[in-house]
Amino acid sequence: MTETKIALVTGANKGIGFAIAEQLAAQGVTVLLGARDATRREDAVAKLGASGASVSGIALDVTDPATIAAAAAEVESRFGRLDILVNNAGITGDLSQEAGAGGLAEVRRVFDVNVFGVMAVTDAMLPLLRRSPAGRIVNVSSSVGSLADMTAPDGGYLADMPAMLGYPVSKTALNAVTAQYAKHLRKNGILVNAVCPGYTATDLNNFAGTRTAAEGAAIAVRLATVGADGPTAGFFADEGPVAW
Repeated sequence: MTETKIALVTGANKGIGFAIAEQLAAQGVTVLLGARDATRREDAVAKLGASGASVSGIALDVTDPATIAAAAAEVESRFGRLDILVNNAGITGDLSQEAGAGGLAEVRRVFDVNVFGVMAVTDAMLPLLRRSPAGRIVNVSSSVGSLADMTAPDGGYLADMPAMLGYPVSKTALNAVTAQYAKHLRKNGILVNAVCPGYTATDLNNFAGTRTAAEGAAIAVRLATVGADGPTAGFFADEGPVAW
């Protein structure tokens, strides 16, 4: 009998994170819905649980070492392992702050969540992931962090985006973090990839995106459940690999 997979999704009380949790649960995965706001977290759990999904909430603020340690201890106590970690929690920060305008405090705030938060949660969960027969780590990134797209001679599809040191650079850094964890964990059979959900309608962009949360979540779910022959150290969108 195959054991039920255990997944932790950060920032899962809304948007793409909620959709990832919902789709994993629909595949029979036991999902731990990580979120820092207790009310929103439990509302999301109730919504998913109403459909019969195996889901429970777990208090987790990716910038708070105490909640990260407590979350890892809870997973350890309840399950003894973790099969899937989806680092979805992220913020855009102040998108009006362009390069050259100062604002380093805001850049640090964005990096604390989008980069250092991912590293902190991943490190805390690694002992549990190493106990899985098929560990998977998926980092939710964005193609706005692609160096190839940033440096396209004609500006490419990012031509209308101002030059910013916060959100897009944090996603570039997250891609590099992904590659380094993949290199480190290859010997353990843990597959680590970054994904771009596309321009998805969430509160991060005031719901201006052209894709639904369910559509944006699909690529993360695919990489979270890929078989042993799946990729590692990759950056993917629905259409295929994204240029680093």
